[in-house]
Amino acid sequence: MEKFIDREEEMEFLNSEYNKKESSLVILYGRRRIGKTSLIKEFGKDKEMLYFLATEESETQNKMQLSTIIFEQMNLQSVDFSMKDWDSIFKLLISRKTKNKKIIVIDEFQYLGKINPAFPSIFQRIWDTILKDENVMVILCGSLINMMESQVLNYSSPLYGRRTGQIKLKQIPFKNYNEFFTKNLSEKSLIEKYAVTGGVPKYIESFTEGVNIYNEIEKNILNKQSYLYEEPYFLLQHEVSEVGSYFSIIKTIAAGNKKMGNIASCLSVNPTNLSKYIQTLINLDILEREVPITEENPEKSKKGRYNIKDNYISFWFQFIYPNKAFLEMGNNEFVIEKIRNHFIDNHVSFVYENVCKEKMLEYNVSGKLGFTFDKIGRWWNNNEEIDIVAMDSNGSDIIFGECKYTNKPMDVDVLFDLENKSKNVEWKNEYRKEKYILFSVNGYTKRLTELAENRDDVILA
Repeated sequence: MEKFIDREEEMEFLNSEYNKKESSLVILYGRRRIGKTSLIKEFGKDKEMLYFLATEESETQNKMQLSTIIFEQMNLQSVDFSMKDWDSIFKLLISRKTKNKKIIVIDEFQYLGKINPAFPSIFQRIWDTILKDENVMVILCGSLINMMESQVLNYSSPLYGRRTGQIKLKQIPFKNYNEFFTKNLSEKSLIEKYAVTGGVPKYIESFTEGVNIYNEIEKNILNKQSYLYEEPYFLLQHEVSEVGSYFSIIKTIAAGNKKMGNIASCLSVNPTNLSKYIQTLINLDILEREVPITEENPEKSKKGRYNIKDNYISFWFQFIYPNKAFLEMGNNEFVIEKIRNHFIDNHVSFVYENVCKEKMLEYNVSGKLGFTFDKIGRWWNNNEEIDIVAMDSNGSDIIFGECKYTNKPMDVDVLFDLENKSKNVEWKNEYRKEKYILFSVNGYTKRLTELAENRDDVILA
C-alpha cells in the first residue's frame, strides 16, 4: 500500500480550490508512479468524490464505464446505456444537487484525447455549458506529460484558459525520505537507497527496511520479473516516438559526456539535431541543463552541461542498460560486482551533492548560514569545480561548499583546498564576505572540528 507522505503544499492548494464558492478546474499531472492517485484519494477521502479512470479502450467503452460509476454512486436501479454522448453523461452526473461541492476526477485524461483527438474540445464545451456554473470541482489527471501539456495546458489547447490551477507533481524531497521506513535507518543507508529510487513513492516502497543496498538492487532491479528492470522503457515509450534515439542520448550522458558538443560527437550527429530531443527530456524531468552559478546570462552561456536529473534513470543507464546482455544471460553476479565497485564513486557521491544542496535550501530558511542567498548551484572552470556555491546577488555574501561521501572523516585538507579553489571564482572579489560549509557523511576529524570552532567563517553541516 502506497504511503501518503509530504505533499502539504499540494494538499493546501487543492483544499483552497475546493473551498472557493465558484467552480474550479484543476490539472494534476506528473510521471508514472509519482503519487498522483494517492494525492487525489487523500484529498477526497472525507468529501463527495466521483473517480473515473480513463483507459485506452474505445470511446464507447469509456462512456459505458463512466455511466456505470455514476449510476452506482447515485443508487439508480439500472444503467441506461442509451446515453451515447458525453453531454448527457455529465448532465446526469450533476443532476443530483449536493450540499457540499462535488469533486469529479478524470484520471489518465490524456487517453480520452488519444482515442478521440476532438475530446479536449468536447470537454471544453461540457465545462462551459454544463459544469462551470455548478457546485463542482473537476480534477483532470494524467501521467503522460507531453500529452497532458498538448491537450490541456498549451495555448493551442481548447481547454487553455479554463483551468483555475495546475499541479505538476514532483518527486518526494530527501528530507521526507526517512518517513517511508519504520526503522531508524542511518543517513548513509537512506542516501544509498535514495540514490537508486529517487523520490518516486512506488520505487521507494519496493525497497525494504534492509541496510544492504546491493541485496535490494539484486532483488528489485536485476530480477527480470521486477517492474523496475524495464521501467525506463515504459516511462518513455508513451511519451516519445523514437525511444532508441532518446536512450542513446541518455546513455551517452550517463557515461560522462555532458556538453552538447561531446554528446553530438559520441553519437556522430550535428548538435542542432539534438536540441529537440534534449528539450523533450528536460520537459519530462529526466535531464536538466546546468551552467556555472556565476554566469550572468545562463540561457546564452556556452558552458552549459546536461545532467540526468532522475536518480533511478541515472542509476539504470549507468549500471543496467550497458549490462543488459549479461543480465539476459543470467550473469547477475558479474553485474552486481560491477555495481559494488562503482556505485559509490560514480553515482552515490553525485547524488549526495544534490542532497547537500537540498539541505542548503533548508538552512537558508532556518538562518543557519548567517545570511540568505537567492542563487545556488555548482561552479566550475576548465580545471576545477566547487560542489556548492550560494550567494546573495543583491549583497556581498557568498558561501562555498564541499560534499564528501567517503569512508573516512573529513580532514582539514578539504577546507584548505576549497579555500584555494574559491579564489578562482569571479564574483565581487574586491568586497565580498566569504564563508565555507562542509558536508561529510562520515563526520569530521578532531583537527577540522577544532579549526571550525575557532573560525566564524566555517560551518560543519
